[in-house]
This record gives sequence, structure tokens and C-alpha cells, in this order.
Amino acid sequence: MGDKKRQLFMVLCGIFLTNALLAELIGVKIFSGEGVFGLPGAQVPVLGSTFDFNLTAGVIIWPIVFITTDIINEYFGKDGVKRISVLTAILIAYAFLVIVIATALPPAQFWQDINNQGPNGAAFDMDFAFNKVFRQGLGIIIGSLVAFLVGQLLDAHVFHWLKGITSSKKIWIRATGSTLVSQLVDTVVVLFIAFYLFGDWSLKMVLSVSVINYLYKFTMAVVLTPLLYLAHPIIDRYLADDKKVPMETFIAKD
Repeated sequence: MGDKKRQLFMVLCGIFLTNALLAELIGVKIFSGEGVFGLPGAQVPVLGSTFDFNLTAGVIIWPIVFITTDIINEYFGKDGVKRISVLTAILIAYAFLVIVIATALPPAQFWQDINNQGPNGAAFDMDFAFNKVFRQGLGIIIGSLVAFLVGQLLDAHVFHWLKGITSSKKIWIRATGSTLVSQLVDTVVVLFIAFYLFGDWSLKMVLSVSVINYLYKFTMAVVLTPLLYLAHPIIDRYLADDKKVPMETFIAKD
């Protein structure tokens, strides 16, 4: 088996796994898209109400996840995507198990004492803040794991269904099409489970934030598509010596 194929798969999996895990950890924060540019709220009309561009922090790096998914799909097939998706879900679950244990540990008094002041000298409970930040993710983790696995498997199937139609041509159709379908499901499912079932958001709020998040992902999927065309010839040249062994063989037999 060619070493280059193995190395490529390991690098792609590392990028995929790292960004997926980070997206889950930082996804508890909702930030103002307008605020990043110092602008007032956009007050976009959605579902009979007006909302600003409020997004989960995880969407910042999530495009890296789905463009990596497309590359894995292209070179290693559905089995490649399934393998890394299942492994990532297991490791995300493990990370949150560790968080549960860490937040349950009794804080050292000196640690509390040296971190007992907030801005302007206000009293500050460091242990409460630590637990509050990390445990917000516990509701998200259930929604994330369900949405992540469903979204990734859906992405793999749609990608290869479109590849069967387009053959080796029109990468943008299968890459963008699979992402748009899978991320629609992923976005709605994760917010519904995390913030409606396990949180205190109204259904209208979930749907409105889902629309804003999906519009961002939709835009990024289109904007980042040229990267696939840039990556394709680079990877092809890198794998030129290993072309005698099909990628599917690498995934299926290793």
C-alpha cells in the first residue's frame, strides 16, 4: 500500500477531527455577526419577527470540516467519510465525558481566592464560571452527535449520488450540493435538540437562528468551492506514484 495515500488520509483526518472537536467546544457561544464589524443589528425579518445575524461560534471553523469531508469523499469514498465520522463522534463524546468529570471536581480554595475578582473589582466565582461555560455544552453534545453523524452520512451519500451523475466532472456540483443538503439537516437538528429540548429557547428562536446559521454555511460552501479545484491537482500530483492502488482498496482492506 502506498505510503502517500496513508499519509494523506491521516492528515485529512487530523484536520477534520481537530476542527470538529473545537467547533463543538466553542459552539456554546452565540456571537453577533454585525458586532464583529462594529455594525448595529441587521434586524432581518424571519418567520414574522426580526432577528440579527447571531451565530454559534462553532460555525467559524465548521466550513473547514465540510470542505475536508468533500476531499475525503472525493479520494477515499463513503467508507472513508464513515470511518472518520464515527471516530470523531466517539472522541467528541469522550471529550464531553472528561468535561463532566472535570466540572464535578471540588475546586481548590486558593484557586478560587486568586480568581475571585471580575471586572471593576466585582465578586467572581471562578468555579461557577468554569462549570457554566463547559456544562453549557452538555446539552449541545447530544444534539451535536446526532446531527453530526446524520449530516456526515447524508453528505457522503448525496456526494456519491451526485458523483454518479456527474462522473469525474463538475466537482462543484457534488461538493456544494452534498454540503447544502447535509448542513441543512445538521444545523436544524443540533439547535433543536441542544437549545429547544435541552435549553429554554422557543421554537421560533431555534428556527430563526437555524436560518441565519444555514445562510452562513450556504455562503461559505459556495465561496470555498474554488479551494477544491485548487486542492485537486495538488493532491493528484502528490499521489502520482500511488495511482496503481485504488483509494477504495486502501479504505476497505486496512
